[in-house]
Amino acid sequence: MTSAQPLTVPALRDGCPFDVPRTYVRAAEQGPAVRVGTPDGSECWLITHHEEVRTVLADRRFSSDAMLPGFPLMTEELRKMVGESRASTPVVDDQEHIRRRRLLTAEFKAKKVDALRPQIQRMVDDTLDEMIAEGGPVDLVSRFALPVPSAVICLLLGVPVGDHEFFMDRSHVMLDFAAGPEAMMKARLELTEYMNRLTAEKQREPDEGLISHLLTSGDLPADEVAGTGLLLLLAGHETTSSMLALSTLALLRNPGQPARLRENPALVKGAVEELLRYLTIVQNGVGRVALEDVEVGGQTIRAGEGVLCMLSTANRDEGVFTDPDELDLRRDARSHLSFGFGIHQCIGQSLARAELQIALETLLRRLPGLRLAAPFEELRFRDGVGFYGVEELPVTW
Repeated sequence: MTSAQPLTVPALRDGCPFDVPRTYVRAAEQGPAVRVGTPDGSECWLITHHEEVRTVLADRRFSSDAMLPGFPLMTEELRKMVGESRASTPVVDDQEHIRRRRLLTAEFKAKKVDALRPQIQRMVDDTLDEMIAEGGPVDLVSRFALPVPSAVICLLLGVPVGDHEFFMDRSHVMLDFAAGPEAMMKARLELTEYMNRLTAEKQREPDEGLISHLLTSGDLPADEVAGTGLLLLLAGHETTSSMLALSTLALLRNPGQPARLRENPALVKGAVEELLRYLTIVQNGVGRVALEDVEVGGQTIRAGEGVLCMLSTANRDEGVFTDPDELDLRRDARSHLSFGFGIHQCIGQSLARAELQIALETLLRRLPGLRLAAPFEELRFRDGVGFYGVEELPVTW
């Protein structure tokens, strides 16, 4: 393999908060597959162009098993967390993965998600009612962007309403690298213990939630149902919350865009796809490790070498998207890779799209005077977490 370029990952955003970090931009300019260094002194490959990212994510010669040697950006603390999580979610082969994924896919089909839309709409309206009654300014993250996805995923899983705040707090800590490994591990343990207890309760008294459905299907043992529920919970509200807050901020920073959506709500579906492309909250890439020698973008990636598929630079590939650094709500952005690609792409993408469409349309319609209540330059962004976002978003109307 060629010597590593003088670039180090992960990288923080060092310009406009909506731009891709310059380290990743420079890597994309050097080629579709670039060797880079990591903080622990090892090296990996950045896959930066749209075509090559799709190729790697769909290629089963690259493994998503983070416990394999060579998997990128795996600190000892993260490796320990992943290893302990495997106690309830064992590694499975491709066929078993496909079987289990198919079991979950049925629960996230567009038809089922469409049936949830009235309930999502009520949750959005109820949350806004409370926020509006309090009066501005408020933090849109804690009062809207986080509670709505949390309530939706808890509804889907069958989690009691009274436990929503616990999940919001613990999942935030578990994904916050700035909290430190001890706090992250403690949060993971608390969530795991809770999910195990909840699963046991659903065994005794089934309801209409997804946990009960997985238990009664008879295909998964209780401990794996609990592990699956925890995974869906974490992935199901932190990501959507980050996207909802960042999307609102991006719209407020682009004069005329919110008005266009208010005038024509039918544009919201396309607008959400463009926001997903433009913002790409999976900031530091999707990891894989080569199982055998594979040629990608003119470079030979050897067996055991790690790669990071950079969704952010793929979504800004000018060979696929015209003027990719511009937010254009009229763009056909459906080929973005924000949900990944291949057999491991996000299983809850239909649900995430529905939540974002309903929440953004309702927010802009009900609060036509929505605006920032603090200088943009003073906002703090979440670089040290698994998903990029804004810490707080003070707004008024």
